[in-house]
Amino acid sequence: MTETTPPNRCRIVLIAPPGVGAERLATAFAGGDVASLILPRNGLDDAAFQTLAEKVMPAAQAAGAAVIVEGDTRIAGRVRADGIHIESGKADLAEAVERFQDKMAVGTGGAKTRDEALELGEERPDYIFFGRFGYDTQAEPHPRNLNLGRWWAEMIEIPCIVMAGSDLASAAAVAETGAEFVALSAAVYGDGIDPREAVARANALLDAQAPRFED
Repeated sequence: MTETTPPNRCRIVLIAPPGVGAERLATAFAGGDVASLILPRNGLDDAAFQTLAEKVMPAAQAAGAAVIVEGDTRIAGRVRADGIHIESGKADLAEAVERFQDKMAVGTGGAKTRDEALELGEERPDYIFFGRFGYDTQAEPHPRNLNLGRWWAEMIEIPCIVMAGSDLASAAAVAETGAEFVALSAAVYGDGIDPREAVARANALLDAQAPRFED
């Protein structure tokens, strides 16, 4: 998803936190490789959510990063997003896969157990996310998310994204699970943090410590 060959290791997925505008979101792309940006609704009404997506799309696309809109297929279509993220259950995921997967990526999340994850996996989404938006309040990733990510990466071909903690160094713990993607939010967009510098540091950390995938 970048203009050059993507690195053959765990890559960064950014999660937009509440209250962060398009300009600050886009600043992160200057820090290096970013696979995608997921835009949760974060309490915005339809108009504000669509405006945020429209404003961030050009910078993301220029950087080769996919923009994934959470929950709203209409807005995803209007802004020509690269994907839609569904966390409202298997039935909604199945409908989104059937209707939209030939036009955009369809990902999912919300699973808290292996059985729940396998249920969602039956619908063949493009990825599964382990974690919860806005819950990266501790320095380290939640152990449950790490365990689910490790198990999934070992057993299932569908790529997974695992939520890191609020400390940038926690990206290494996610990479060690074998997950294809590490989600960063507070570690990049928290108060007093330069998003560009944070992404650059995260990429350097992953370059140095993340296991390489088999070709």
